[in-house]
Amino acid sequence: MSKRIVLTGGGTAGHVSPNLALLPHLLEKGYDVHYIGTENGIEHSMIGSLPQVTYHVVKSGKLRRYFDWKNFTDPFRVLAGAFQSAHLMRKLKPDVVFSKGGFVSVPVVFGAWLHRIPVLCHESDLTPGLANRICSKFARKVCTTFPECAEALGSKGIFTGTPLRPELFSGSREKGLAMAGFDGSKPVLLMMGGSLGAQSVNKALRAALPELLKEMNVFHICGKGNLDDSLQHLTGYYQREFLSAELPDALACADYILSRAGSNALCEFQALGRPMLLIPYPKGASRGDQILNAHSYEKRGLARVLLQENMTAESLTAAIHSMMQDGDTLTAALKAAPPADGTMKVLELIAEIQK
Repeated sequence: MSKRIVLTGGGTAGHVSPNLALLPHLLEKGYDVHYIGTENGIEHSMIGSLPQVTYHVVKSGKLRRYFDWKNFTDPFRVLAGAFQSAHLMRKLKPDVVFSKGGFVSVPVVFGAWLHRIPVLCHESDLTPGLANRICSKFARKVCTTFPECAEALGSKGIFTGTPLRPELFSGSREKGLAMAGFDGSKPVLLMMGGSLGAQSVNKALRAALPELLKEMNVFHICGKGNLDDSLQHLTGYYQREFLSAELPDALACADYILSRAGSNALCEFQALGRPMLLIPYPKGASRGDQILNAHSYEKRGLARVLLQENMTAESLTAAIHSMMQDGDTLTAALKAAPPADGTMKVLELIAEIQK
């Protein structure tokens, strides 16, 4: 008889993609895979259509630290979601629940705890988010991307790295260069993290192009709606709003990375051994987790960091040049670091907590 697992996590792609990385391995091991998420969240669009997974919808509410009228109604949605999750747990009787975090995970993990179903959580950032701080109270173990986070969680914390999609490692440098129209004679700087939150980095990078293009090519993933038509035919510069299936090829052709400091992306760059310059999302616009992520990588010698408040076209150019000069040192540190891909370790823990 096959074992049954419930996966959960949502709100952002970072709370879903590690589940996708685990999925083929779980299916290979014969698991009957179910996913619990919200009806309108990104997890539904990423998971709901997969034929190998049975998707279930529950209600949930966002856990906010700021004033919003929904703060008065969302606790009732979370409570409703907990009852729905408990009903699903009683019906499905899974052997284990794996939670990647995000606000949808709270009612699911609580519902599993009510039925004494073992729960394994995963926290990507250096400090646990609010949802995972709640969920950790009901979990057997919490996997972490950062060693500092595992230490802070005490006996429940286990430093594993993050489950990474295997296709990230199957890219072709030749296809990536051809996509961008580069001939390979110059090193390639890949700019990632081009969402709305990277507008300032997009602007500074484009202002720095006259200097940067003298010695490198720039592959710029700039985010939806952020293309600059005036730069479409600039030699040595290639821009795209977004990449999906072609992303592994872009990563394969990159010699250096310029990026925000989201934890999943950092693990991917580390696993690929790419020297990186990180410009974390500023604390005034977030809870500060990216700043902590970036400084952890810098402290371990795995990246260089430029804070957004210090960023100009000139300082960005200087920081990129400095990263390139330290490229061999950064590459050696990345290769010597503990594995960033935590897929196998997480799978081991999933099996272990069922015993």
